[in-house]
Amino acid sequence: MAKAPDLDEATKSEVIEMALSDHIAFADIKAQHGLSEKEVKAVMRSALKTSSYKAWRKRVRTFGDRRESYK
Repeated sequence: MAKAPDLDEATKSEVIEMALSDHIAFADIKAQHGLSEKEVKAVMRSALKTSSYKAWRKRVRTFGDRRESYK
């Protein structure tokens, strides 16, 4: 499991908001903040409750299976 990178609160909040959006891909987060998909997942795991993280991962996985261009 990847360790969440050290981010200031504003950046961390922005990354979380972007990751929760269904319209922003991991590639866009990487371009803006330089974080890989694995690092974004680590940030989300550290910031969200376990149940919220699992629900987010399920949503990302489900939509990713349905749409080629999702996350």
